[in-house]
Amino acid sequence: MRPEMTSKAKMTNFGLLQLPKVLLFLLMILSKKINAVVFRYLLMLILLVPGFSALATHQRAGEITYRHISGLTYEVTITTYTFAPSAADRCELTINWGDGESNELRRVNGEGGQTPAGIYCEHVGENISAEIRLNIYRGIHTYASASTYHIWLEDPNRNLGIQNIPNSVDVPLYIETLLVVNPFLGNNSSPVLLLPPIDNGCVGVPYLHNAGAYDPNGDSLAYKLVNCKGAGGLDILGYKLPSEVDSQNPGSFTINPLTGDILWENPTIQGEYNFAFIIEEYRYGVRIGYVTRDMQVNITSCNNTPPVIEVASDTCVIAGDTLNLFVQASDADNNRITLTADGGPLLLPVSPAVFEQPDDSVGHVSQTLTWATVCAHIRKQPYQVYFKAIDNGSPVQLFDLQTVNITVIASAVTNPMAVPLGNSMILSWDQHECTEAKGYRIYRRAGSSGFSPGTCQTGVPPETGYSLIATTTGAAITAYTDDNDGIGLVRGIGYCYIVTAWFEDGAESIASEEFCASLKKDMPVLTNVSINSTSVDNGSIDVAWSKPTEIDFIQTPGPFIYRLFRSEGFTNAVKQQIAEFNDLNDTTFTDNGLNTRDTAWTYSIEFINNTPGNVFSIGFSVPASSVFIRLIPSDEKIKISIITKVPWVNETYTIYRKNPSTEVFDSIGTAQIPVYTDTALINDTEYCYRVKTTGTYGTPGYIDPIYNLSQESCAMPIDNVAPCPPELIVELNCDERTLLFSWNDISASCAPDIDKYYLYRKGNPHILLGTFGSAVSSYEYQPEQTIAGCFFIVAGDIHGNTDTTRYNEVCVSIDNCPRYRLPNVFTPNSDSFNDLFTPYPGYTSVEKIDIQIFNRWGVLVFESSDPAINWDGKDKRSNTECADGVYFYTCDVYEVIGSPESPEDKRLQKRTLTDSVHLLR
Repeated sequence: MRPEMTSKAKMTNFGLLQLPKVLLFLLMILSKKINAVVFRYLLMLILLVPGFSALATHQRAGEITYRHISGLTYEVTITTYTFAPSAADRCELTINWGDGESNELRRVNGEGGQTPAGIYCEHVGENISAEIRLNIYRGIHTYASASTYHIWLEDPNRNLGIQNIPNSVDVPLYIETLLVVNPFLGNNSSPVLLLPPIDNGCVGVPYLHNAGAYDPNGDSLAYKLVNCKGAGGLDILGYKLPSEVDSQNPGSFTINPLTGDILWENPTIQGEYNFAFIIEEYRYGVRIGYVTRDMQVNITSCNNTPPVIEVASDTCVIAGDTLNLFVQASDADNNRITLTADGGPLLLPVSPAVFEQPDDSVGHVSQTLTWATVCAHIRKQPYQVYFKAIDNGSPVQLFDLQTVNITVIASAVTNPMAVPLGNSMILSWDQHECTEAKGYRIYRRAGSSGFSPGTCQTGVPPETGYSLIATTTGAAITAYTDDNDGIGLVRGIGYCYIVTAWFEDGAESIASEEFCASLKKDMPVLTNVSINSTSVDNGSIDVAWSKPTEIDFIQTPGPFIYRLFRSEGFTNAVKQQIAEFNDLNDTTFTDNGLNTRDTAWTYSIEFINNTPGNVFSIGFSVPASSVFIRLIPSDEKIKISIITKVPWVNETYTIYRKNPSTEVFDSIGTAQIPVYTDTALINDTEYCYRVKTTGTYGTPGYIDPIYNLSQESCAMPIDNVAPCPPELIVELNCDERTLLFSWNDISASCAPDIDKYYLYRKGNPHILLGTFGSAVSSYEYQPEQTIAGCFFIVAGDIHGNTDTTRYNEVCVSIDNCPRYRLPNVFTPNSDSFNDLFTPYPGYTSVEKIDIQIFNRWGVLVFESSDPAINWDGKDKRSNTECADGVYFYTCDVYEVIGSPESPEDKRLQKRTLTDSVHLLR
């Protein structure tokens, strides 16, 4: 609570001189760079203007983007939109690079001249309307090493009267961009946002926005709404989405995560609204950066209706072809329409798209976008073209916005061929017409699928049954030998292939035509490796094979011998011969005396030409393993992992569990993938399983289906799962600087065996604040320095299971309590009332300050780093009482916004207070 003033202070407070904060701040900076005489002179000139005041409130929208130059060097651009008449205009803005360094970036757009504050700038920005100025600031920075950097800007303040930001005039604009420097992911430039962040809308008319993001690297973009942020990069207290302001008429305010289209379904209240969203970049499935846009829309009352754009939906074009995209717009109010187009295709350095903007037309306008594509345009992600139609309605010009995705794809590989040779296939094709291709991908399956790619379809979808078997590098390499990774292909199988060209960003061409060939069945082919019985030392396995039926008796006149080999595990490196057969029709064998419980076994057959005087090995069959299952017990469930290495295709897996009453294995389920989880089990009870695989070669002449059994395996489910995270609530006592945490009892809902709760302050690493018994549900915590931070609580059960990676967190901002503020009067007259110049009580999170107090002649009379200040009104050098009057100060306040217990996470935010205080005795 604010201290009571004496009657003398109350009577004179209304007449205090208020120095403009921006000018005083600039003067205090100058005081460190110019001599004292000049500083005093400047200060006196300002003080001679009675009642002079100004508001440092002008920021409406902004974003930070970057461009990779070379190595670890990047060019960063700050784009802001400000209130044009504001005296708080900035010739320079401070950028924080995210590595502990910061710089002043100069504005680079517009002509030279004076700002509304009378300050000369080399560039004054560009007025895009009577009230809106576009400002572009640019600078270059070189980082020391690869890392993740948060580039940020905080600038006071936002404009007055933003509907969904309480007291917006006192809230700074905070924007940030994430830069990931990772040599393994390649160099990266951020998306470029082509459509401005200042819009107008009408009450009752759906509002639409798209940032027009274009990624020069072709990375995948994703969009997400976030809260607008203020001081210290923290969420603004009391911020609401625009649709939440009118609680009586709530509507929806959404963003399409794929296209970036923002839709406010039904604005109901006039005024200015701010909202923010991030545009995330992904490469190879990894997030490599994001850009935050904080923007503003002004909703007014009008009876205008927006124009309507008609254009084809998303499309594709084969590189080398020309795309002609017709677009038209109409206006029901017969207003004049301006039709424009923006987007990546129009910015390309080679053969860009062309859109001749048509003349404004009344009621209707149309034009055709033409794009002569080339191979350099091929990429995995589609290009976006943004068509915008704006009318000239009054009082607000309304618009429609349509986004068209255009994918430039590569043509198919031509003239593919397959020629069988022994147990291999020799594949060849023509070089792709696009030299930008990095190589080729070869897909294989047994038998034909009949696949024919659809319109705009590239690559080979998995539902065709094809598997990727090889990726080659080099567009000029147009042949490949398929020998099944050295194992050899199965004889007698008809193999089919598809080839695609691939490009640097992972894009694939249209699939080639399907091409097939068959290998002669002149070798034995394994069909069964099935476990009969499970034992550590006396298990047995049934092995079966299909005999050769297309023997070349000129090359191999016979007679013939089968030699059966066995290897432990799934490899065929160390083979042991276990049997020999002289009859081609002898195709089964039972292998006994094995440890079938703990390991799999792999078999192969050597085929021998046993002609007298000409005995030689014709070759080995493709090896096949037994079915081996691994059990992974968990809380009331067991996961069954099924492992095989066989030349046929297993299509289904049947799971059997032993019935403890009948000792019979009963079927409990089937799976199409080699994993199955058996649930609703009883902990510490043994369960035993077997699995039957059902497979096929997909070619006539073989047993079909192929059945094989696994070993028997047993396990007991155990409680090794941490309890669900409790819900955490925090109540803040600013006067006592304490946080009261409370949490719900989870014993009834998900953790009947709850034992303890663990309360953490989030950090790197997390800081344990306390351990509590299962009956405790609250804790009062008094931080040493700052209330700011994020907190979470996890539970542990009687088995010691706990999980600090899954939790519900609550966060506290320094804005949740009164910020560090200074009074504008004090009375050092020893009457025990307001005798010291000291901050208002209730502030938190201040580690230190740096205050300097000057008299009206610019002479420093007091300075301190103590947050309490406690100035008694005496000159610091002479220790004599200062005269009554107005004194001016600059005070740098260093507030802790990270975790003070974790040095790696602790961050100090500097906030500068510049104002005056009246000394009365």
